[in-house]
Amino acid sequence: MTSRLLPDLSPWRSSADFRLLWVQGLITYFGSFMALIALPLQIKDLTGSPLAVGAMGAVELVPLVVFGLYGGALADSADRRKVILGTEAGLGLLAVVLLANALAPEPALWPLYVVAGGVSALAGLQRPALDSLMARIVPHGQQTAAAALNSLRWQVGAIAGPSLAGVVVAYAGHATAYGVTVVTFAVSVLLCLRLSSAPPARDAEKPSLRGIAEGARYAWSRPVLLGTYAIDLAAMFFAFPNAIFPFLADELDAEWSLGLMYAAGSVGSLLLGLTSGWTSRVRRHGLFVVGGAAVWGLAVAAAGWFGNVWLVLCCLGVAGAGDMLSGLGRSTIWNQTVPDALRGRLAGIEVLSYSVGPQLGQVRAGAMAGWTGTRTAVWSGGVACVASVALLAVALPKLLTYDSETDEDAARRRAVGVHPEETPAV
Repeated sequence: MTSRLLPDLSPWRSSADFRLLWVQGLITYFGSFMALIALPLQIKDLTGSPLAVGAMGAVELVPLVVFGLYGGALADSADRRKVILGTEAGLGLLAVVLLANALAPEPALWPLYVVAGGVSALAGLQRPALDSLMARIVPHGQQTAAAALNSLRWQVGAIAGPSLAGVVVAYAGHATAYGVTVVTFAVSVLLCLRLSSAPPARDAEKPSLRGIAEGARYAWSRPVLLGTYAIDLAAMFFAFPNAIFPFLADELDAEWSLGLMYAAGSVGSLLLGLTSGWTSRVRRHGLFVVGGAAVWGLAVAAAGWFGNVWLVLCCLGVAGAGDMLSGLGRSTIWNQTVPDALRGRLAGIEVLSYSVGPQLGQVRAGAMAGWTGTRTAVWSGGVACVASVALLAVALPKLLTYDSETDEDAARRRAVGVHPEETPAV
């Protein structure tokens, strides 16, 4: 019985590139989360304004949209290894800029927003290449297991990074946190150099608006895919309160808990990941998407309602578990149904669905906290999340009935394997 709960390690055993990306990602996530916590804390220290912290999401939004869509088209027309390597090096250089600004006698505010926008642009370029590569290096039947292992890796970094970042910033300053980030990206670049080449299909076209539109038409024609995008976007827009955690900790008279707030969701996700073996045997992944998003919203609503910091942390942990369950469903559906020739462009749309939502969510949370108060901004967003997920599930019933054994797109992908020469059915 215990063995059925433990994570399925088959992708780790079957793919050397998966192992390499797993280790590289763990190192990158650790450094990224150090900066992710230090950056809003530095803005808070410089301004004392929740709106200024939330505005970081607005600065990141446009680059993410533009470069996410372009990055999707680029991933279908270029060597995905080169895209990953180049953007990883760029992210490391931006970490150097943060370090230099923090070491200045009087750190400036504007470089923080400039770097936030630059990171968003490079992440938009990189993520489609990373996501689309996974379906090529991992066998079709191991996609859920690969998603669980990747999420497990992400959660380890998300727990260690924020937990240590709060301590590092408090006792060693922002510059030390940024310095750690620089080192981790340097190591990551060295690991990316060892990845196998991942060239595009022989007849791949150059990135273009027409190609991006082709990917969008494909997504729009598939209600299951459309449902995964819409539910994730709604859940993150209404119930992503991370930007106002510094103010929530102050309101609960528990400033010491800030790092734990950022890490709590990852703890919940980690616990689910450590017992995720059963997910490899599930076929109805649409239920994961809807059910996990609903749990996320309910738990965030409860976190805003309770006034006890320990109950808040527990709720955030439950929210993280729900988010991971929804993410497993989304990742599996994407990798089991999207043709390889369109995978980069669809991954670009995925970037918008799970990245634009949090960016807009930061703006919503920051603005609403300044208007109604921090806790109200949190719990009302959770309630709105649950309501929107329910409405979308009713409007897109094919998502709930998705079955990996009977779905036509999944069957087509299973039949052709992961060869880049396959032709998409649009």
